[in-house]
Amino acid sequence: MAVHPATRLVRVFTVAGRHPQQWDTFRRAGPLPHARFDPHPPGPRGRPVDAPGHGVLYFGLSVRTSVAEVFQDTSIVDRTTRKPFLVVFRPTRTLRLLDLIGLWPTRAGASQEISSGPRDRTQEWARAIRLAHPDLDGLWYRSSMDSGNPAVCLWDPPAGDAMPLSPDVLVQLDHPGLDLPLARICEELNYTLLAENPPAKVSEEPPVTPPTPPVHNH
Repeated sequence: MAVHPATRLVRVFTVAGRHPQQWDTFRRAGPLPHARFDPHPPGPRGRPVDAPGHGVLYFGLSVRTSVAEVFQDTSIVDRTTRKPFLVVFRPTRTLRLLDLIGLWPTRAGASQEISSGPRDRTQEWARAIRLAHPDLDGLWYRSSMDSGNPAVCLWDPPAGDAMPLSPDVLVQLDHPGLDLPLARICEELNYTLLAENPPAKVSEEPPVTPPTPPVHNH
């Protein structure tokens, strides 16, 4: 399927922690256990390895889809630890994606479980698809965390040349302008939105009254 350049892709990523990221940098290490369509050849015992020829990035078409996917392990949206950012951009050209929402999985001997089943199995599918169709920019699939709404996985090469020089939106997730939208999204998903600045702890010990200095009569 063809995805028009006017399509906005949305991603939540972190710039701090053990694995800092950039908004437009494809991840070359994999396959990661939680990443559904990582195409990287697995290392010994299935461990992630550096694979320069296989870059991957995951996107939603909405902020809710991205939040649902990124914070699914804990259902807690932490806006400060690891400094998560929100990015929205439009590709510079039409993207050529394999549509996994339609009949392709059935015709290929799979099913719609490809968007929700065991990730080691879906990664095998990703490797097979990439080997058979190296000109594909990636996959169009159902988000298993957001009502089956569309999600996108991009592979580089060749999708790297579709990234713009600058995004439409790039903002830290704790920006005050995101307070209400994130609160609404978390209510819909039944996720917990952590406060940006938690209240200070109040001591339970009673206050200490300083002793009254003695009065000397002269």
